[in-house]
Amino acid sequence: MQRTTLGLIIGNRDFFPDVLVGEARRDMLKLFGECGIDAVLPDEQATKLGAVETWEHAKRCAELFSANRGRISGVVVCLPNFGDEKGVADTLKLAGLNVPVLVQAYPDDLDQLSVERRRDAFCGKISVCNNLRQYGIPFSLTQDHTTHPLSEEFRKDLAGFVAQCRVVAGLRRARIGAVGARPNAFNTTRYSEKLLQAAGISVSTMDLSDVFGRAGRIADDDARVKEKIAEITGYAAAAQVPGSSLTRMAKLAVVLLEWMDHNDLDASAIQCWSSMQQNFGVNVCTVMSMMSERLMPSACEVDIAGVVAMYALQLASGRPSALVDWNNNYGRDRDKCVFFHCGNWAKSFLPDIEIGTAPILGTTLGEENTFGAVAGRTPSGPVTFARISTDDVNGAIRTYTGEGRFTDDPLATFGSRAVVEVPELQKLMRYICKNGFEHHAAMNASQCAGVLKEAIETYLGWPVYLHS
Repeated sequence: MQRTTLGLIIGNRDFFPDVLVGEARRDMLKLFGECGIDAVLPDEQATKLGAVETWEHAKRCAELFSANRGRISGVVVCLPNFGDEKGVADTLKLAGLNVPVLVQAYPDDLDQLSVERRRDAFCGKISVCNNLRQYGIPFSLTQDHTTHPLSEEFRKDLAGFVAQCRVVAGLRRARIGAVGARPNAFNTTRYSEKLLQAAGISVSTMDLSDVFGRAGRIADDDARVKEKIAEITGYAAAAQVPGSSLTRMAKLAVVLLEWMDHNDLDASAIQCWSSMQQNFGVNVCTVMSMMSERLMPSACEVDIAGVVAMYALQLASGRPSALVDWNNNYGRDRDKCVFFHCGNWAKSFLPDIEIGTAPILGTTLGEENTFGAVAGRTPSGPVTFARISTDDVNGAIRTYTGEGRFTDDPLATFGSRAVVEVPELQKLMRYICKNGFEHHAAMNASQCAGVLKEAIETYLGWPVYLHS
């Protein structure tokens, strides 16, 4: 993760005590330093106390923010007192950063409501938010209406806000690679490239014939191939994989990674069957798993919208994501089900990861042509799931997300697999089916559904269903 830079606006009303503004500046800079965040804010000579109150202050702060446009991923508004709602709103309007905004207000102490220490930030926050709404500037709030910057509660608020900034910035300029055509049997992975582009998400394409042609022109003893074979065998147990299959997998990795690097791509979605097995003789799953583990998410079956969800979860959590099927009920337990793929999950999900074949695909494509699938079981822990889908009929992008947990319940099957418990799972399944969402979802071993919802709904404007 790159180091985060945030703009900081400290609001002020002149008839409140100056000491409160100075304390707020020290508190915020102390917190930012402890959290590894760089701050951009006026110095104490540029405006009175380095705060923003007047139109002149707003212009100076906006100029500073504009000069650092390429660095600033979000803005924190700090209210040590009532603040000046116009000064805050004018600064953001003039700067035109179009980044997430978090509004924080200090709490008053019951024994310090005298003129010397009175804040009234509880009230001022309402006024600031009212003006931001009038100016058409979207913003986020702290969990509690007033909160001290050095409290544990605000640290959590700030961490969530930084994650929101990553999601918003990442999705607004995401570059995704589509390798091959979607499998003909899968209408579910259709998507609107134009709707994604309108949201800032670009898609670059590469035909499988180009992949196979480039791979075929690489010699078996090429240094790049040898290096990739070593990476593959060091990544997962591969004792049962024939040397010829390892070589083909390595060549795929070389071609795909060089293409992605050349096009500055963040993620990919690949036609993983059936041309891959019929015309090249391996599964691409291991290569996809390795890319996802390196925070370059890769999705099956050219599911571009699915890999966008994987990328969004990765941005929110800083951890690898995977694409899953909502695949099986778990006996008669109404709140448990099985996540499955044949599979390409990142190693982070599979402590017992092993490279083998894909038995289901092998029944029709020949199991000897499916070496490269990875298998393993995800142990107990937290999970956030999400799906992004383009609604072409209504010209919109829709999302759902929610949280649950992986369990260690018995599961006697193969592939990349997990048992998942989701409260009110039947309600979620009805929502997914009634609203025409895909059978694929993205998962991440974290709890970040709230971050994802706030980032996508507030700043990207996509409707989000938060399952709870």
